[in-house]
Amino acid sequence: MAGVAVLARAAGHEVSGSDANVYPPMSTLLAEAGIPVHEGYRPEHLNPAPDCVVIGNALSRGNPAVEHVLERGLPYASGPQWLADHVLAGRWVLAVAGTHGKTTTSAMLAWILDSAGLAPGFLIGGVLENFDTSARLGDMPFFVVEADEYDTAFFDKRSKFVHYRPRTLVINNLEYDHADIFPDLAAIETQFHHLVRTVPGNGLIVAPADDPNVDVVLERGCWTPIERFRASDAASEQGWSARDIEPGGGAFTVCLDGAPVGRIQWDLLGPHNVRNALAAIAAARHAGVPPNQAIEALAGFRNVKRRLQVRGAVDDIVVYDDFAHHPTAIRSTLAGLRGRVGGARILAVLEPRSNTMRLGVHRDSLAGSLEDADEVFVFRPADLDWDLKAALASLGNRVQVFDDVGAIVETVAAAARPGDHVLIMSNGGFEDIHARLLDALETRAAAGRAEGATGS
Repeated sequence: MAGVAVLARAAGHEVSGSDANVYPPMSTLLAEAGIPVHEGYRPEHLNPAPDCVVIGNALSRGNPAVEHVLERGLPYASGPQWLADHVLAGRWVLAVAGTHGKTTTSAMLAWILDSAGLAPGFLIGGVLENFDTSARLGDMPFFVVEADEYDTAFFDKRSKFVHYRPRTLVINNLEYDHADIFPDLAAIETQFHHLVRTVPGNGLIVAPADDPNVDVVLERGCWTPIERFRASDAASEQGWSARDIEPGGGAFTVCLDGAPVGRIQWDLLGPHNVRNALAAIAAARHAGVPPNQAIEALAGFRNVKRRLQVRGAVDDIVVYDDFAHHPTAIRSTLAGLRGRVGGARILAVLEPRSNTMRLGVHRDSLAGSLEDADEVFVFRPADLDWDLKAALASLGNRVQVFDDVGAIVETVAAAARPGDHVLIMSNGGFEDIHARLLDALETRAAAGRAEGATGS
């Protein structure tokens, strides 16, 4: 919604918004765009009456602002519908969908197109390090959009991505998620099938060669050419593949139909980012960017904030921030970091904050996703109604569970030692744990320096 607001402002509209508990980086993005944000959902925020109220999918009936809009008969639309009508119409839309990697792959694709001089528009749900915004109108014809399967609005329960009508569609992967709105994987597959139905015959679908859930969607009907990708050394395979992958994924050779087309060397980590890169290169080629040019662009790609982002280092202890909130993402993030740091200790700090995680859907796979960590510190939300300690029991004495973030900060600061890597994973603000931990580490280091000076 912040990105939609930025696009509306760039298009010349007067824009303001209402939200609850807005925190960086999106609050910063809105402030820099000159968009005022009112705290809470009081009806007076809608006076004088706007020409259109764009309503986010977090709001439901009973919300004071929603009830005011309906009672006064104010014009309203969902974010995706407003985007489709006012920004995407007449454009070549490149949409990136899937359970994991949407934000990063969208950012890669936008950067490749921009590096090729195509000046694309984009709407991406994160803070992009290669751009000064997460949303811009760009020049015709290309527009990159992160295509989310979550529902559109309280009055439109279709997935958001059915509004975008892409010419180029990337489906990164497909797993069960969003258990708060989807009863099972089959329900999500149906929404993805609706998305596939909107891609024209002269378009392109970029899809994994090794994801059976994506195959189920495509087998229900597909009227568009498909290019497949896989992150493996099977370079003889048709489609896109990677070989000679360095541990951690910091370098690999890109192949098309078994033939090398270039080698990527970059700062990103993890097998998931190798796959993201292949998908972005394939999608960019459909828009006219040669693979070698796309590979050159990715050498200068800087990942989205909160994707293994280094928040700071104190006394040779590095603290990372990562958005991982699903066991598959947790496992892949840890694998990438392990590949980079080798035998150094990894201290994993996790907040199981997403609706799906809170509902316990992934509790049986949570412990396994943390196996690459040497020590694990997990925050237990107050409203969690399943036994977190029991779910993590297989990790033995490597895991500790806490009910207070301050206690985590204190314990991790005491446990960390020079050479350690502290990976903090949450899809929320996590009570500013990153800054608090860095402060605690600095306080400890300063105390050690003072003690050393006194001793000398």
